[in-house]
Amino acid sequence: MIINEVAGSLKQFDVGNRTIDFLEIEWFEATKRIQRKKTKNGQELAIKFLKEGQRLKQDDVLYEDDQKVIVVAIIPCDAIVVRPKSLLEMGSVCYEIGNKHLPMFIQDDEVLLPFEEPIFKWLSASGYETDKIFTRLINIVNATVQPHGSSESSSLFFKIMNIAK
Repeated sequence: MIINEVAGSLKQFDVGNRTIDFLEIEWFEATKRIQRKKTKNGQELAIKFLKEGQRLKQDDVLYEDDQKVIVVAIIPCDAIVVRPKSLLEMGSVCYEIGNKHLPMFIQDDEVLLPFEEPIFKWLSASGYETDKIFTRLINIVNATVQPHGSSESSSLFFKIMNIAK
């Protein structure tokens, strides 16, 4: 079965008495535009997103018929959670993480990253409130990176820092 687009969100579907078959993916597979996977019940899928910016999200419905609905389930993993104490700290930690080109997620006013021991230690040593948790990483931040030589006054970090003053 070839999937070219998401049919909607599970929240918008009336499943009724149909079976829900989950396509379990890792957080980093959500942005892959072409992949072959099997659902929990063994249904083979080929995902071929041709449009730019398409990605899989938790509870996306990929297919439906009279018997079943195929739904995306992002597998929980170990993650670092940073709980910023202020808007200034939120801007600072996001800037530092982004400057290292690490994947970052914003969920419930917290910053999350896939767990890596060196990054966890670095964030803790930098004074941020951090914890290691087991969760789904579902809300990745889309970032467009400007070259480091760009005008400081137009950078996102500069704007956040000015708002936080």
